[in-house]
Amino acid sequence: MAGQRSPMETGRRLLLVALGAMFVQQSFATLGRNLPPVIAPAILEDLQLDPALLGVYVGTVAFAALVVQLGCGSFIIRHGALRMSQVSLVLLALALAVATLPALAFFAFSAVLCGAGSALSTPSSSHLLGRYATAKQAPLVFSIKQTAVPAGLLLSGLIGPLLTGWWGWRVAMLCGAAGCLAFAIAMQPLRRSFDDDRVPSQAFRLSDLHRTLGAVTRERDLRNLALACGTFSGLQSAFIAFFVTYLVAQGQELAAAGAFFSAATLVAVPGRILWGWLAGAHVAPGRLLGLLAIGMGASGLLLGLSGALDSAPLLAVATLGMSITALSWHGVLLAEAARLAPAGQRGAATGGVLSFGQVGGMVAPLVFAVLLGLTGSYGAGFAASALPSLAVGIAMLRSRG
Repeated sequence: MAGQRSPMETGRRLLLVALGAMFVQQSFATLGRNLPPVIAPAILEDLQLDPALLGVYVGTVAFAALVVQLGCGSFIIRHGALRMSQVSLVLLALALAVATLPALAFFAFSAVLCGAGSALSTPSSSHLLGRYATAKQAPLVFSIKQTAVPAGLLLSGLIGPLLTGWWGWRVAMLCGAAGCLAFAIAMQPLRRSFDDDRVPSQAFRLSDLHRTLGAVTRERDLRNLALACGTFSGLQSAFIAFFVTYLVAQGQELAAAGAFFSAATLVAVPGRILWGWLAGAHVAPGRLLGLLAIGMGASGLLLGLSGALDSAPLLAVATLGMSITALSWHGVLLAEAARLAPAGQRGAATGGVLSFGQVGGMVAPLVFAVLLGLTGSYGAGFAASALPSLAVGIAMLRSRG
């Protein structure tokens, strides 16, 4: 009948709406998780804390995220991907608000809430987008959605230091919390359309943690993807956690360091789209991930050298390299995880792969913190975080001839 949409048109419309909603959701989730590290110099100075404790905070966030991602598949199936996206943002809003309370214990608790909230974001969006994107569309669709990560980092780097300079870090955190909460509420009208595949009878069991992990480790391709995710996430987490603090230690003002960080993350937006387009049509995803791994490993090593050599051009080149590699691989890897996942288990499989990423995101900042405490050198931490990605990249390319 005239005026009625064809199934193809309806599917395309739903994909575009889902992509837009998940883009904004991921942007706020990224802001919620990364705002504290970006304005960390002001927090550390106000609370008179050692910069090495930043690694403990980031490691705690990653540990909480690891536990939640291993068990999130059942909750996504039971309550729906849209609902769990809302829960993600509410938890992140609580995390930012709790961190402003006048006791260090609240900051530690906020790290747990932050990890739990951020862990739900990507598996939920992957489950939802995987329903509407075809296998050929998936790498580009997931890469476009994942440009929300540099968008969130851009907001953190620009707005966080600015608000901190005007009104203090606590106001900056509360503004971030308000944004997360507002969009969680704004997504509610979409739930009826996007959560119509939920299974209310699905129950969570502790065995789900083992089942999710086993589903990844038993399949060779998923296992290799998970190991790559661990090294990539470790380097990314160390970079995001310590980069602004590193620049401030080099003599830059917080606002200038935040602006430089934002400019660097902006480059990742076209990078993610480019890699997604290449993986969808021209280059095997596994080979592309291997090349990105070598690029990010080399860039991390150069970043470590830039401080020792006091070279601004080297710092700029290394930061650009980190942006187009260590901040740009996500869409390709997530699309590959969704493609390899068993039918109806996209959220669980993605959560399982990303749980390895959380291990890397937990270990690398802690190792960085230990090296910083022992040597006083940020370069040693960046180098230690970069070497695993370099090794994985070489192994991935060799395995493909």
